[in-house]
Amino acid sequence: MRDDAGQFDYIVIGAGSAGAVVAARLSENANNRVLLLEAGGMDNHPGFRLPLLMGAFIKSGIYNWGYETEPEPHLDDRRIPWPRGRVIGGTSTLNGMVYIRGVPSDYDGWGLKGWSWDEVLPFFRKSEGHEDRGDPFHGTAGPLHVGRARGRNPLTQAFVEAGGQAGYPNNDDFNSARQEGFGFYDFTIRNGRRCGTARAFVRPSLSRKNLKLVTRALTTRIVIENGRATDVEYQSGNKLWRARAGRETILSAGAVNSPQILMLSGIGRAADLRGHGITPVLDLPGVGQNLQDHFDCCLVYESTAPVSLYRQLRVDRLAFALVRGLMFGKGAATVFPYEGGAFIRVQPGAEDPDIQIHFMHGREDTARLHGFGLGSGRPNDKHGFTLRVSPLRPESRGAIRLRSADPREAPVINANYLATEYDVQTTILGLRAMRQVVQQPAFDHCRGREIWPGQQVESDAEFRNWLGGAGGTTFHPVGTCTMGTAPDAVVDETLRVRGVEGLRVADASIMPRIVSGNTNAPSIMIGEKAAALISGEPTA
Repeated sequence: MRDDAGQFDYIVIGAGSAGAVVAARLSENANNRVLLLEAGGMDNHPGFRLPLLMGAFIKSGIYNWGYETEPEPHLDDRRIPWPRGRVIGGTSTLNGMVYIRGVPSDYDGWGLKGWSWDEVLPFFRKSEGHEDRGDPFHGTAGPLHVGRARGRNPLTQAFVEAGGQAGYPNNDDFNSARQEGFGFYDFTIRNGRRCGTARAFVRPSLSRKNLKLVTRALTTRIVIENGRATDVEYQSGNKLWRARAGRETILSAGAVNSPQILMLSGIGRAADLRGHGITPVLDLPGVGQNLQDHFDCCLVYESTAPVSLYRQLRVDRLAFALVRGLMFGKGAATVFPYEGGAFIRVQPGAEDPDIQIHFMHGREDTARLHGFGLGSGRPNDKHGFTLRVSPLRPESRGAIRLRSADPREAPVINANYLATEYDVQTTILGLRAMRQVVQQPAFDHCRGREIWPGQQVESDAEFRNWLGGAGGTTFHPVGTCTMGTAPDAVVDETLRVRGVEGLRVADASIMPRIVSGNTNAPSIMIGEKAAALISGEPTA
């Protein structure tokens, strides 16, 4: 028995980085009745506001889908944790808040009408409310608050200075005309507090009578009748509900859940669907394919100078920092430790950077060995610093498949990291380049021993062996509902699912190829673009 949830003009599935934007923008028109469905709950926990606590929440089973890959064949058959946000704002409520767009060739290289760099830049600027920059590359009036890095730890300053000494340019703005160089990241932080899409888009829109948000609503399927998406079924409060979409349904559940929901709805590889007892509605083999993610690994060094994150983690100091951050938006808890970064070229003939570096003034060897990384574990009991090395445009491809027809059961994730020689060699070249940077004079006052992987790892064979046990993810999955004109594309250039009326996908899953950097800002751009396409507004 299904309970009637009513009729709406638009139903948006997923209140994450893109879906929050789509629902907020569509509800700006008072004539649009919009239903926003979110499988998680509200972001009411005060800890969400503090950037330093990102690691605690990315591991939490309350706000996290808690996914993991299948045993990865090129990573010693390890299962890699894949945290994804199950809360309004999605992963933007859990992530590292780094604001990076990629490079123009990312978008120009997609080769799709309406998605060139010149055509997507206005949508980046539309969302952005940058507190420090006012040039043609940035917006200042958007709801998404962006600002420069708040901290200037001496180790991070040494990293940026060492980059210049090693021959790389300094870069004050990775989102300007040039991405290459060493510098400090911009963050989606406002007054010392996280500003994800929950705070920037969802909450300010809830006062609108034409927007209905239903949390803890697990979408079970999209109903397709006579080739058109007509209804959405979801579980909420121990009941099965059915809502009707008069105009369109927009699927914004992310690179894992969007293909899962399509397959549960009968859209995917027909033979696979029948194997799970699902009647195929549309044989679309590309659903779940083309999975891409940014692989990464860490160089970790001891610091002979007692100025790292470790000094802030003493219980009394940490407690004081948390209270100060919550009450006044100031202090160590309002800074995300990975403030320094770099984009460099390591492959011969590379026109754009092919390696990204995240630098932390703290040790992550213990954290990475026991779980996720990115500040998510307790750094080792000594001072140190970490350089995360990540190839920007991996060639390896994986896939998302159904595990069963039960929407509550996690799908099968095969990331297939380091499946190509290019990915392996680019990673090793990046590691060697960073070792050279750490040997520059700027680090002389603080450089201790390399503790991970250690100087005994030197040859390509030794690096390959180490990567199998040490590598992981930067949490940037994309591509599983690919946009394009090829026969295996899932959505067209207007984000409509090919072969189905009234259904679009709008999130990172539509990227044909992963962008050169963190994927949150591009996902928000996709939400802005989708809303304009749906509303019939100018998109170029």
